[in-house]
Amino acid sequence: MTDWKNSLIATAVGGLSGTAIGLVAFFLLTSRYYPNMGGTLFLAAPVAAGFSIALVSRKGHSWVAAVLLSVICSLILLVALGKEGTLCAILAFPIVVAGMLIGIGIGVLAGKLVNRARNQNITMGVLLLFAPASIFASAQIERPLFQQPRIEVVQTSVKVNDSPDRVWHRILSVDNVQASKPLLMYIGLPIPERCTMQGEGVGAKRTCYFNAGYIEETVTAWNPPYRLGLSIDRTHMPGRHWLSFERAEYQLQADGAVTLLMRTTTVSSRLHPSWYWRPFERFGVESEHNYILRDIALKAAR
Repeated sequence: MTDWKNSLIATAVGGLSGTAIGLVAFFLLTSRYYPNMGGTLFLAAPVAAGFSIALVSRKGHSWVAAVLLSVICSLILLVALGKEGTLCAILAFPIVVAGMLIGIGIGVLAGKLVNRARNQNITMGVLLLFAPASIFASAQIERPLFQQPRIEVVQTSVKVNDSPDRVWHRILSVDNVQASKPLLMYIGLPIPERCTMQGEGVGAKRTCYFNAGYIEETVTAWNPPYRLGLSIDRTHMPGRHWLSFERAEYQLQADGAVTLLMRTTTVSSRLHPSWYWRPFERFGVESEHNYILRDIALKAAR
């Protein structure tokens, strides 16, 4: 029973330590002082949290439990506070856990150093300072990476069984979307619902509404029925401060009895490491493209 209690206490202490480091790192690294989400947040901070967990909870069988407890608690709190969306939290889970497990390994080695030290309390205190110091150092090293956002251009196309003239009117305003939803929309990806157009020609305003939030656009290119260019003025979407929609464009091309409809979206991202996040970003934009384009093709086929 004593071992069970000690293990539970070690898990709780480690979990609280990891949660505290994770939340403090998130709020500091996404503040006005450092408004980006990069390797420091997703790698350095988890490694530091795992390192601290290994030091404060000296029971080996409680480490993994403490890691999972701290990650789950941190992500649930961020979602509950509206700081992140459910989908973002789900996607962040694997890389954060991996970083914390690396930190656990480093912490185990450091723990052996503590055991050999003459004054274990001083050694422990010095080593625990590694967590905030490593996060601060990583943030300073990474800062130049965020001077310019990362630009991504995503293009998707579909063949619509209708003329360009008729398809043109379908892209200007959308009353409702009836296509089947892709998987990501069931776990937090914003769902397009309708679009309205005020005016015609360059300078006209277009607003697209989602299940949570909306996007305001201005027409920058107007060549009916072949090209519609849009600048994205404002994005009112919760939990997407790291991703900005910049431009969108529809191109229509007659292809025999059908129309080839292409949608291009340009986004800027401050989310790193890009090797991890870029595929998810592109897949998310492609999913929204496909949802809208399939709906246009579906309605034209009726």
